[in-house]
Amino acid sequence: MSEKLWGGRFSKSTDEMINEFQASIDFDKRMYHEDIAGSIAHATMLEKCGIISGEDKDAIVKGLRDILGQIEAGKFDFSVDLEDIHMNIEKRLTDAIGEAGGRLHTARSRNDQVALDTHMYVRRQVTEVESLIIDLQQALVETAEKHREVIMPGYTHLQRAQPILFAHHLMAYFAMLVRDFARFQGVYERADIMPLGAGALAGTTFPIDREFVAQQLNFESIYHNSLDAVSDRDYIMEFLSAASILMVHLSRLSEETILWCSREFSFVELDDAHCTGSSMMPQKKNPDVSELVRGKTGRVIGHLMAMLVAVKGLPLAYNKDLQEDKEGIFDAIDTVKFSLAVYAQLIRGMKVREEVTRKAVEEDFSNATDLADYLVKKGMPFRQAHAVAGRAVHECIEKGIWLKDMTLEDFKKLSPLFEDDIKEAIRPETCVRNRNSLGGTSYEQVNQQLESARQLLAAEEKYYAESASRQVNL
Repeated sequence: MSEKLWGGRFSKSTDEMINEFQASIDFDKRMYHEDIAGSIAHATMLEKCGIISGEDKDAIVKGLRDILGQIEAGKFDFSVDLEDIHMNIEKRLTDAIGEAGGRLHTARSRNDQVALDTHMYVRRQVTEVESLIIDLQQALVETAEKHREVIMPGYTHLQRAQPILFAHHLMAYFAMLVRDFARFQGVYERADIMPLGAGALAGTTFPIDREFVAQQLNFESIYHNSLDAVSDRDYIMEFLSAASILMVHLSRLSEETILWCSREFSFVELDDAHCTGSSMMPQKKNPDVSELVRGKTGRVIGHLMAMLVAVKGLPLAYNKDLQEDKEGIFDAIDTVKFSLAVYAQLIRGMKVREEVTRKAVEEDFSNATDLADYLVKKGMPFRQAHAVAGRAVHECIEKGIWLKDMTLEDFKKLSPLFEDDIKEAIRPETCVRNRNSLGGTSYEQVNQQLESARQLLAAEEKYYAESASRQVNL
């Protein structure tokens, strides 16, 4: 007869290879805290509803707390034969307290138990990700404020386009992270639904109190369909989706950081602590952190694709395929948290080479649009002004000069509308200052963005504190 906790129906033990293939303990043991918290709440509810005695409940709770201490002290030996974190803890509990331990699983299935653990784990990890997003946002704001006056080339098609403030560029990533934070708020909301009490798929014959358990575990709501409760993995797919989008944002920032610290750009220099050298070339200072984040983005996106494919053809309710939800999200969580934490350090340690970015906007044609706008403000139709500016650029290229090097006589040959103020109109500072439309790169607009960012950060920090306070501590 099988020695498994579920082995009563079986006449022989599971093949050793199958044991190893289906076991999840190597990765789901990280949910021990959630599993124990859920079991304590379940046992407390069973006693409240008269399903088990107060004596049994007390023994179960004490036994579970002892196991928590053993795990956190590194004195708990996890067994592959017991398959997962749920069976490992239940077996150790039963060995320790006897018959009372065998009553813990009354009115509960591993299906709703694993769903509960995963909901709680994702909910807790979302708050940690949100905290790290806030820290990176703060690093961006601090760096932007430190370099409010720095002008750099803005790009389209990776070709110099128009002068912008370096702070404006950083605040674009702040804005992306605002949306990322909001997406994770949605993930938290979907993870904040309690499945326990759904049983294997159809509920239970025992008079349980699901609302009481939800209160014990600080859940905002409860699944009202037992089939949905044990089979829903939307919140995991949502987490992986939000994580993938976040990583794409960090990957774009990585790409720009890699370009900016190259010799060809030299816009920034990364701190030595965030770079590595070459085993062969002594002069090298490689932006490995940015490259790793860029590379790990594909890994997180891959976990999203794997989860979508795993779930797409599953009939209701639980199927063993759903065990595949764990490794991907665990790795995605670790990757996202590492990437956010390391990027906050990288941004704070980054040195901006203001003299290089300044020279870049003085020795290019990124002020050509401002030349055209100057003529439009003098009454010329934009399309005609665009053509005049284009001819001015062409002549400069032919002569090997920049627009700032043209004389007033050169300008007047192109249009009589040019006057003495043209040189001031195409200075980088003027180009930036005049782009004062809402959301533009002007000094005034960027200052407003920074002020707004501080208000947004305060709101995010308040939300984070509230959700963090609702996590279950033992």
